[in-house]
Amino acid sequence: MTAEVATRLLAIMTTIALGAWLMRWPIFRSREGAPGDPAFVLAQLATYVLVPALLLRTMMRLDLSQLPWQVIQAYFVPAVAYALFVYVWQRGRPVRPGDAADPAAPATMAVSAVYGNAVQLGIPMALALFGERGLALHIALVSLHGLILLTLFTLLAEADRARALGRGHPLQMARAMLVSTLTHPVVLPVVVGLAASALGVTLPAVADQVLLGLGSAVVPMCLLLIGMNLAQYGIGRHWRGAMGLTLMKLFVLPALVLGFAHVVLGLRGLPLQVVVMMAALPVGTNALIFGQRYRILQAEATAAIVVSTLAFGATAALWLWVLELAS
Repeated sequence: MTAEVATRLLAIMTTIALGAWLMRWPIFRSREGAPGDPAFVLAQLATYVLVPALLLRTMMRLDLSQLPWQVIQAYFVPAVAYALFVYVWQRGRPVRPGDAADPAAPATMAVSAVYGNAVQLGIPMALALFGERGLALHIALVSLHGLILLTLFTLLAEADRARALGRGHPLQMARAMLVSTLTHPVVLPVVVGLAASALGVTLPAVADQVLLGLGSAVVPMCLLLIGMNLAQYGIGRHWRGAMGLTLMKLFVLPALVLGFAHVVLGLRGLPLQVVVMMAALPVGTNALIFGQRYRILQAEATAAIVVSTLAFGATAALWLWVLELAS
């Protein structure tokens, strides 16, 4: 692992630790889930303001004609298939005492198993390991990361909630699910941004700067939130689940991407390295944001983010060695 990536890992863990330390201050302590709970308020700010701003600006600047579609296929085909497998597996499991019984729980669990830290850790890793050519491929994957995976997870979560709560005609249930999905704070800015990009709409300079400023706050805000949730919930009894999600994210997903990209598509060299290391990234902060959106599995997501980020130092070196053998 390069010194730059190691420094980035240390910076991430330090920011998380700062968030946990802040929760020891009296001004940051209040009843969990109450309107004055700082972690709850910051999570709402991130979910409904900062993340939508980042997604809207990213989608409006996206040029679909310039994307490396073979590289995108190499990553997202196995990632989506794996996400659906985890979702179906979680839906089929019997609910045991102490397990989350919310209809959105299977989709939320799938987020933690598939969605990686592709921005705050992935971008410096790609630049440090693969240079500007590798970074360009990584950015292409990042540009569709939220669009494809978060939209998929949102559709699944909203569909499960509609089925659990619906007592009317199937068409009414479908309409309610569609409205909930399209007005979701992740899906709506993606849809609007893509439509604006397709129509050639550009943002005024002031609006662009506003969205840029709001979007740039996503990374530090999310890292502080991880620390604050860690202080509230701890890893404690969630360490087994965190270890399971860490194994699924750091070992199973990269192995699937490597097999599909190398064996099925015949990808080699730099493109293969970029897609596998994208899959090998630890659990991303959007897993926590997704859980906070539905108020489910927040402690599990927090523990998985921390444990997988700590383990990434060793597993990244392992996958880089495997990629050398595959080249």
